[in-house]
Amino acid sequence: MDERWVFHEDANANDLGNGVVRRVLAYNKDLMCVENTFEKGAIGALHHHPHTQITYVVSGKFEFEIDGVKKIVTAGDTMLKTDSVEHGCVCLEAGILLDIFNPMREDFV
Repeated sequence: MDERWVFHEDANANDLGNGVVRRVLAYNKDLMCVENTFEKGAIGALHHHPHTQITYVVSGKFEFEIDGVKKIVTAGDTMLKTDSVEHGCVCLEAGILLDIFNPMREDFV
């Protein structure tokens, strides 16, 4: 927490299983940046949490469901998930998602 510099090679890769790897990057109590690497076919199960979340698609292709609406997203697309809205995804082409959370996800550290 509160590290000014976080180098990718030093960020702990947490294998969540089923083709998903999470790396918690820079964060403080108010804000958190997380990289999620997905293999093709990996699933981010539908869930919700009391954090506002922005997801930026770095690479790959995903089918996202947010609050009952499904859309296909690719590199450069961004999604806003307000607190407690149900969301999840299926990875259609291997890729990376960058998530920003407010406040930070204590359950990730």
